[in-house]
Amino acid sequence: MAKVIEGLYYSESHEYVKVENGFGYIGITDYAQNALGNVVYVDMPDVDDEIEAGEEFGAVESVKAASDLIAPISGTVVEVNEQLNDSPELINQDAYANWIIKVKLSDESGLDKLMDAKAYEEFCNK
Repeated sequence: MAKVIEGLYYSESHEYVKVENGFGYIGITDYAQNALGNVVYVDMPDVDDEIEAGEEFGAVESVKAASDLIAPISGTVVEVNEQLNDSPELINQDAYANWIIKVKLSDESGLDKLMDAKAYEEFCNK
């Protein structure tokens, strides 16, 4: 069973958002990294890029497949996780500790459209 963490917001495309002080840390869930297998590359946007909820903002590539990253929420990219350039496998080691981008949230009400941990677990078990 994939690990799901309480207090995060989850999307149907298997991204999570951890919210702290008006910023959102966005990454892929444990379920997603497990399905992808060994992550070999992460395509990330640039700092200052605007991302829109429901739109693609990058991709994660594994030895098996490439998967688009879909923004779970809208905002402005303020930081990308540089460690993933040299060590994309960190996502496999701990998907929740190794977020992909940090965004300044433009509208926190968008979080209402996302799932909580319990709803996401049920979604994954379908």
